[in-house]
Amino acid sequence: MKFGYMRVSTIDQNLDRQEQQLKEAGCERMFFEKVTGTKRDRLELNRMLEFLRNGDTVVVTDLTRLSRSTKDLIEITELISQKGANLKSLKEDWLDTTTAHGKMLFTVFAGIAQFERDLTSERTKEII
Repeated sequence: MKFGYMRVSTIDQNLDRQEQQLKEAGCERMFFEKVTGTKRDRLELNRMLEFLRNGDTVVVTDLTRLSRSTKDLIEITELISQKGANLKSLKEDWLDTTTAHGKMLFTVFAGIAQFERDLTSERTKEII
């Protein structure tokens, strides 16, 4: 099943454009929120993650809809992957883990994020 996830930062913003794009992408179920992307604990995002099953795909119009933080984005995509589900971004068309090319690029992306975490950890240990 394809799940669409939409988010806007303020109640004054409109979800219509995102919803139209996700419908055109074949999303069967939509989850939406009006909350800042810097907040990691989001009710609808968590609900969607609970619904995910092996083979499902989460589709977003833009990665910034999923998260504004690289760290949170990696954590969210890891949760999606642990469920056996995939992630696809319509704007960042390189991110489509339903394809071999997309999986490879995501693995590089995740590796860079892990490298960044490891460097931070090393620096912290050096200070102590």
